[in-house]
Amino acid sequence: MALFRLPTGGPPALAPRGNGLLLRAPQMSDFLQWANLREYSREYLTPWEPIWPSDDLTRSGFRRRLRRYAEDIAADRSYPFLIFREIDGAMLGGITLANVRRGIVQAGTIGYWIGQPFAHRGCMTAALRVLLPTLFGELNLHRVEAACIPSNAPSIRVLEKCGFSREGLARRYLCINGVWQDHLLFGLLHEDFRG
Repeated sequence: MALFRLPTGGPPALAPRGNGLLLRAPQMSDFLQWANLREYSREYLTPWEPIWPSDDLTRSGFRRRLRRYAEDIAADRSYPFLIFREIDGAMLGGITLANVRRGIVQAGTIGYWIGQPFAHRGCMTAALRVLLPTLFGELNLHRVEAACIPSNAPSIRVLEKCGFSREGLARRYLCINGVWQDHLLFGLLHEDFRG
């Protein structure tokens, strides 16, 4: 078994499923559902996200986003996933593995969002539990990291329920909603995940 993942002619096509959910990379055909869910959830998401570009919910903005995603996946830098309920195809939110570092690190950082209609129902916890085996398996990560604003109790609960450990506080870590905000730092190691 190789200790470090080496390029083998392209990134894997990842579409983990379980808990009644399907996670997969965004496609152009997702635009309307994505834009509608994001617009409906804008007020709910605003305190926890960077300021949205002015064209964020436009078709051209989404197309540009998909091009960037394709480049990042091809370069093994980032893996975006939209979360769908399998029974009816409803889009619930998204999770992105970003800042993938290889070599002696083998780590990446997750970020996620959930549409307001699906918040506080355990959907993000279920989706993250579906994704983690792929991150530690197919993507061969040793460590998955996450950060959240200290007042975001639901996000903290998601991470703790999925086995992440609180590791510290990063002062003025990310610019969220136009303000540099402190973030709690969390980590999950492959050996901790395996139990």
